[in-house]
Amino acid sequence: MEDTYRTIAEPSEGLYKEKGSKFIALAYPVYSEEEVKEILAGLRKQYYDARHHCYAYSLGADKSRYRANDDGEPNHSAGDPILGQIRSADLSNVLVVVIRYFGGTKLGVSGLIHAYKTAAAEALSTATIEERHETALLQVHFAYPQMNDVMSLVKEYDLSIKEQQFELDCRMTLEVRKKLQEEVSGKLEVVEGVEVEVVE
Repeated sequence: MEDTYRTIAEPSEGLYKEKGSKFIALAYPVYSEEEVKEILAGLRKQYYDARHHCYAYSLGADKSRYRANDDGEPNHSAGDPILGQIRSADLSNVLVVVIRYFGGTKLGVSGLIHAYKTAAAEALSTATIEERHETALLQVHFAYPQMNDVMSLVKEYDLSIKEQQFELDCRMTLEVRKKLQEEVSGKLEVVEGVEVEVVE
């Protein structure tokens, strides 16, 4: 199962101007549709006076979840060219929003496609690209005496501990590579008194 993908390390931006219209492109690393909605809502407040907020995103190592939105521009003249740039850079878990301030002169469909494509390419070209692994979160419940067994698996697989709570009953949330998820879960469940559940 392929669990490696390329994404951007931190938000980046680009700008394209054409006949008085300004296209501000903002790229973000994202992990869920919820995150996409929050970012879009924030940008609509910040750039409340802009004519269009067109965007595209791609999610998952297999890039199977994606969307392109023209936000009132002619069909396929904005969202698709933005998505095309994400794909040609072979990126995933990325959202690119292009905010347009209308300059009074219509650009025509081919002009719009060029503008949205160029603005999106500009934002992605300034981004730092990094390779990441798709991960899953496992919530592990165990009694205090099992601590050593759990911790030795955490070390063996170099798992990242996202949160932990040690009392009489201990709880730990571990981040694990997707393709190792079943193997790690299996090893944890072999330890007596350990329960594992996948956090969505």
